[in-house]
Amino acid sequence: MSADPVTLYWQTKLEQLKETLESNNFAAWTASDLDEAKSIFWNTIFPEAAPTSVSFGGSKTVVSSGLYEELLNRSDVDAIDTYDTGISREEIIERRRRSLLVDLYLTGTNAVTQEGHLINLDGMGNRVAALTFGPRHVVLLIGRNKVVPGLTEAHSRIKDYSAPVNTVRLDKKTPCAKSMQCEDCSAPERICNTWAITEKSNPPERVKVILINQDIGF
Repeated sequence: MSADPVTLYWQTKLEQLKETLESNNFAAWTASDLDEAKSIFWNTIFPEAAPTSVSFGGSKTVVSSGLYEELLNRSDVDAIDTYDTGISREEIIERRRRSLLVDLYLTGTNAVTQEGHLINLDGMGNRVAALTFGPRHVVLLIGRNKVVPGLTEAHSRIKDYSAPVNTVRLDKKTPCAKSMQCEDCSAPERICNTWAITEKSNPPERVKVILINQDIGF
């Protein structure tokens, strides 16, 4: 039986994007699904990074992969749990501050362009801060649905899809949670505050990208 044409299409596109990311000094892999992405993480990235501390930026893909729970339950690493909803806001902020100095930080991206640039928009800024500087290694799990042609499409995807969907997921009281489009609001719970465009990884291969041939995350 011949390969599924959609899967084959994305396999080709993701391999091309992998090469582009590598030319931008990112370490990059392609995976057919979340299981293969996990295998790459455990068999290649984790041993090479040899972390003693890990933490996380907001990412539905990381949670869906199972890596969040698996790392949280390991006894050989100090996992700073930034997803814990049973703590005070002050403790949440403190954990996010501590996360900027871990050995290994896992998160996703809002969009990745065909030019190999990572585009992200953050609420508090901790996720984009960690991506930019701090943790020794940053790992991003990226579903094929995050791939866009360029910056204009990335902006549209984030403001008119990712942000509204995430406000609903996080139960935020913002206008876009009702209209499902950006209202450029001033709501206290607005999650669109800090942009980051990462064109290259510096130092080289500090930022590691796993491109997954599945539609995953928002």
